Amino acid sequence: MTQATRISVRDIPPRATWALEQGGVHPLLARLYAARGIRSPDELDTRSSALLAPDRLKGAREAATLLADTIAAGRRILIVADYDCDGATGCAVGLRALRMMGATVDYLVPDRFTLGYGLSPEVAQLAAARQPDLVVTVDNGIASVEGVAELKRRGIATLITDHHLPGAELPDAEVIVNPNQPGCDFPSKALAGVGVMFYVALALRAELRRRGAYANAAEPNLAGLLDLVALGTVADVVPLDRNNRILVAQGLARIRGGQMQAGVAALFAVAGRETTRAATFDLGFALGPRLNAAGRLADMSLGIECLSTDDPSRAMNIAQQLDAINRERRVIEADMREDAELLLASLDAGNRASLTLFDPGWHQGVIGILAGRVKEKLHRPTFAFARGNAGELKASGRSIAGLHLRDALDRVAKRHPDLLLRFGGHAAAAGLTLKEERLAEFEAAFETVCAELLSPAELTRTLETDGPLESGYFSIDAVRLMQQEVWGQAFPAPVFADSFEVLNQRILKDKHLKLKLQKGNQRFDAIQFNFADGFANAAPDRIRAAFRVDINEWNGTQTVQLMLEHFEPA
Repeated sequence: MTQATRISVRDIPPRATWALEQGGVHPLLARLYAARGIRSPDELDTRSSALLAPDRLKGAREAATLLADTIAAGRRILIVADYDCDGATGCAVGLRALRMMGATVDYLVPDRFTLGYGLSPEVAQLAAARQPDLVVTVDNGIASVEGVAELKRRGIATLITDHHLPGAELPDAEVIVNPNQPGCDFPSKALAGVGVMFYVALALRAELRRRGAYANAAEPNLAGLLDLVALGTVADVVPLDRNNRILVAQGLARIRGGQMQAGVAALFAVAGRETTRAATFDLGFALGPRLNAAGRLADMSLGIECLSTDDPSRAMNIAQQLDAINRERRVIEADMREDAELLLASLDAGNRASLTLFDPGWHQGVIGILAGRVKEKLHRPTFAFARGNAGELKASGRSIAGLHLRDALDRVAKRHPDLLLRFGGHAAAAGLTLKEERLAEFEAAFETVCAELLSPAELTRTLETDGPLESGYFSIDAVRLMQQEVWGQAFPAPVFADSFEVLNQRILKDKHLKLKLQKGNQRFDAIQFNFADGFANAAPDRIRAAFRVDINEWNGTQTVQLMLEHFEPA
């Protein structure tokens, strides 16, 4: 059962399009950018000099002072990282940057299955056993009130670098750097965890420069870490505001120019992607999942080691392990998706504002992906649960536009104060833990909140498109032009909409719908992956389709192929 989908066309302001074209922007890109809110060519400047200054980020200067003092005294630093791609890239940036600047630094990444998320008291005890003088969190810590208190009790200082939304109480850390903390007027609230860590590194270098550390020595080249910043930013699906687009563009430029960490090069190789044509798609759908698979099924230390080693052979060896773990993840996910399909067959999403799914056999490392797949299919905020510690269930959730998931959980927690043992996250994704016997209570409470917050219009999936693509742009050059730009969350890749005649159609591998389409005197190969109906002759003679354009390579020949997102009778 799929949810009804409405194809809409973005408004394309003609004056903005004209202004961009006059500024030298390619006409096709001018139209796409104008539809995404760009009004002048200046907003497309992706030079590093256009980045927001580190001084504007609350706590960055104090963090730099704390780190510089720690380095000067020869004290030990321990990074506590999160177990996803953002955490792994952020940890690698922290390790590399701090070592460049003379720090003695190591890292710890908690086992998500036994210790859960963030700097908990248990993780604080593990960290303390390493005898650091300073603990630096990356991509976590803003909710770790008890964990920071435990470190303080042991005489260990804490620097929190995070981007998640804070709760009612902030931890009593020495310094907090988080663009979303109260009182921070940093214009980009969308920095990923790796972006925050990179900004702290920039601030530290500036502080060391002020102290004369580079009077007789070359400054460390922090731009050399931008491949990692780009990877973590895209993989964490944070909104690509202007500052994030600069970070990603700079990182992609370095990768295309062959300037990247050994681990990034190795991940491109095992994914079968070309670094010279690196695109945001590669970071989000080829490299990101391979790193995330380690945190989901094994130990994210593997991912961090891959990104922090300078030995190409070791990096390739680890990348191959990550690739194998990712294949295992796909098998587990496919099995879970079949279970979810059976569950969904008994549900009528049309009468619901949310979905809460649980199966005793599900793997907690993959429930986030499952929740995302179900959310995409049925267009409902979705939580998927798996068994965690004794008597507990852990959930990962994904949301639709219109519902801020972490805020919705906060509302549930306020109404049912002892229901959620732990929760946290973003607008689009969140996690929680509760007692297994209270699952039905959560399902009812979450459904009530979603029904209050979501309008009927928001419960209808709207596929925003860029309208028809001019016939001259169905070309390899035009596709390459679009693929080389920076697209992502809140700055979506182009999707077009048009009507076609269906010449023929067939099913590939029992699930993909392959079509031959015609418009005017042009014919196109098209495919819709994981087509829900799964039977031939599913498309009528004429269709209106929402599609992306891609390049299909077969036997050394490249052709333009339409990747159908959705179609309906024309």
